Amino acid sequence: MFKKMKPFFMLVTGLLFVMVLSGCSEMAIFDPKGPNAETLRDLIMLSIYFMIGIMVVVYVLFTFVIVKFRDRKGRGDKDYEPNMHGSTKLEIIWTIIPIIIVVLLSIPTVKALYELKEPPKETAHIEPIVIHATSADWKWIFSYPEENIETVNYVNVPEDRPVLFKITSADSMSSFWVPQIGGQVYGMPGMVNDLYLQADEPGTYEGRNSNFTGQEMADHEFEFHALKEDEYEAWVKDTQENGEKLTEETYEKLMIPGTVDEMTFSSTHLDFVDHGIDSGVYALKVREKYGIEQNKHGHEEKVDLDELEPVKDVETHTDDSSSHHHHH
Repeated sequence: MFKKMKPFFMLVTGLLFVMVLSGCSEMAIFDPKGPNAETLRDLIMLSIYFMIGIMVVVYVLFTFVIVKFRDRKGRGDKDYEPNMHGSTKLEIIWTIIPIIIVVLLSIPTVKALYELKEPPKETAHIEPIVIHATSADWKWIFSYPEENIETVNYVNVPEDRPVLFKITSADSMSSFWVPQIGGQVYGMPGMVNDLYLQADEPGTYEGRNSNFTGQEMADHEFEFHALKEDEYEAWVKDTQENGEKLTEETYEKLMIPGTVDEMTFSSTHLDFVDHGIDSGVYALKVREKYGIEQNKHGHEEKVDLDELEPVKDVETHTDDSSSHHHHH
């Protein structure tokens, strides 16, 4: 009977492979546009193939056992009772097999983790662009300290050049993720986590916060623009010359929970607060100043920065040790 059923099992297994892998092609993480994302894609695919292989072996053995040892007429050993209890041989086998599986999956995983901590090998000789990525409920703020530029809810980078993102948060713990480029890394107040990314071709890619941070977390997104080198340089020059200066009053309003549109400035908030050191005190004091009560579900509507006014005179600066940013 097993021989008769063999073509059927092969067909089912083949269809399963097709369904799994065809679904993968439509997901962003399986369409990488940078070396970081390619490394992660390869690691995920290795794990998928490995697990499918294990699943096929288990189901084949399972089918073989239930067919061979089923209760049927004419079987001479009806009273067959396998003596497996206390079998040292079997216990060693089913203990060693999981250990081998874990080891085989751990080696490429650990290797990839160490690889992703460094700049991409092919461009390691190029000085990376440094961008501070700060999350605030529910916005992404990108500061270019060397160019003295700041953007909100979008980031521009040149293609084929390493970018060092220094990730932190002004309030809730977030997770920075651009599926087609790389990630994800957590951002927390009072801490800075480094992430090297690189885009291999021009385009616009979706970035987001992949950590639950309240009601508007689904809108905590940004656009990652990979530009040609000359386009990027032109954008930097134009922003430096024509962009609006970021005042502390404007930046304070970005600390109010809510969503905003894309914004561009020709200076950064790093001159008056560094959230990698601040530990969330700055954002809390700003919300107190504007009379914003903390709501566990957050504010549902987009923040209108022009309508926000302080309700009382509350000092929002932290002490010098936590508010001053030293440029490197």
